[in-house]
Amino acid sequence: MTEGTEGLLSEKEIRIASECMERALGMGADKVRISLGKSLMELFGTLNGELDKVSHCLDRSMSVGLFVDGRYGSFSTNRLEEEGIEPFLSKAISTVRMLAEDPCRDLPDPSRTAKDAVTGLETGLYDAEYPAMTAEKRLAVAMDAAVFKRHAGEDLVSEEGEYSDSVYDTLLIDSQGLRCRHIETSFDYGVEVHVQDREGKKYSGYWWDSSPKYQGLDAMGCGEVALRRARAQRYPERISSGRYTMVVDNENAARLAAPIARALGGMAIQQKNSFMLDTLGRKVFPEWLTLMDEPREAGAPGARLFDSEGVAALERPVIENGVVKVYFINTYMSRKLGMEPTIEDVMRPVLKPCAAPGIKMSETFDCQAIMNAVGDGILVTGFNGGNSNPATGDFSFGIEGFLFRDGKTVHPVREMLITGNLLTLWNNLLAAGNDYRPCKSKLIPTLAFSQVDFSA
Repeated sequence: MTEGTEGLLSEKEIRIASECMERALGMGADKVRISLGKSLMELFGTLNGELDKVSHCLDRSMSVGLFVDGRYGSFSTNRLEEEGIEPFLSKAISTVRMLAEDPCRDLPDPSRTAKDAVTGLETGLYDAEYPAMTAEKRLAVAMDAAVFKRHAGEDLVSEEGEYSDSVYDTLLIDSQGLRCRHIETSFDYGVEVHVQDREGKKYSGYWWDSSPKYQGLDAMGCGEVALRRARAQRYPERISSGRYTMVVDNENAARLAAPIARALGGMAIQQKNSFMLDTLGRKVFPEWLTLMDEPREAGAPGARLFDSEGVAALERPVIENGVVKVYFINTYMSRKLGMEPTIEDVMRPVLKPCAAPGIKMSETFDCQAIMNAVGDGILVTGFNGGNSNPATGDFSFGIEGFLFRDGKTVHPVREMLITGNLLTLWNNLLAAGNDYRPCKSKLIPTLAFSQVDFSA
């Protein structure tokens, strides 16, 4: 890694951030936290196998959190000229002094902060070959991945693909001695295709891949997967409303896990806007369900060593054998709630493979194996809108997918709704596979639930 390379923080920028903190203290701030971030993204988009757009986006910003006379305010700027820092801080501190006092605002206890994020490279998410990427190489990836010309004359109507690569660099410092840095690269390709059936009706399919390392990206395979998913949706048939076993593939399963993570957040708990209220330490899920937070796996997408306060990330159970083990509470919410602080959010959730009594797990416990194990039901391969109530857990989601019998898909289904309550749904969990997509930061595998209400 070369300091000052476009997309990475330069020594000058880091020095200005440090000087900004010292000046803020000298101008009357009691405590200061500064987050300095820089990112660069290069994008090449194709339409029907031809270059359609090119984008170069460089972004830089500095966020300054000021604790002044028992008050708090946060301010940001993307101008890092030395002569502009003092006027910026003067106005910011004056503004904070006009705010109401808030005794719950504070920096985290230094004993809780990360000490091992020194260079930003500790997570193993930075590809040292990133500076060698050229416009020619990026264009070649985008053009080679396009499938439109390879399937000319078939049922493929259109294809839109995007290749992008990015670098992110974040430095977090505070007046209590915190200094944490995180650097990562990301290489991404996504493609959406449209096909038509014999009657001229059109169907779409999307697929993507991502990796922190260029060599880990499988751009070439995305178009074929998207095409296969689009073709599989042709000729859907309506089925009767009722209760079915539901299997959700590993591309979409996180949609059902995300509301749980949000409901365990300190703000939701403090505002009593959480269906997980008063569940800490209680068994509210089936005993075969375990959800871990594993943010420290080197080289894995989503790996982090600290949160936005600089608090050290820990490997810990979120739900263990059905028991809720942690609420995600930052320093501010801990004081509002009178509870011990943890960390602000789940960083890299991993749902462990499991099966309800009577369902036999196999070594390759993927979507097909789970469909075989449960026999009949509906496989969900996409969500189309809908929402869930954060206070009650009641939900309504539009879905598309396939009816299956004896583990084999029969025909596509579309324009159906699933409704219910998230706690009830998760207590009807039949199985979780071992097939989560490693390119994701939320590692939720194929899931199966019993007794789900579907309506046409």
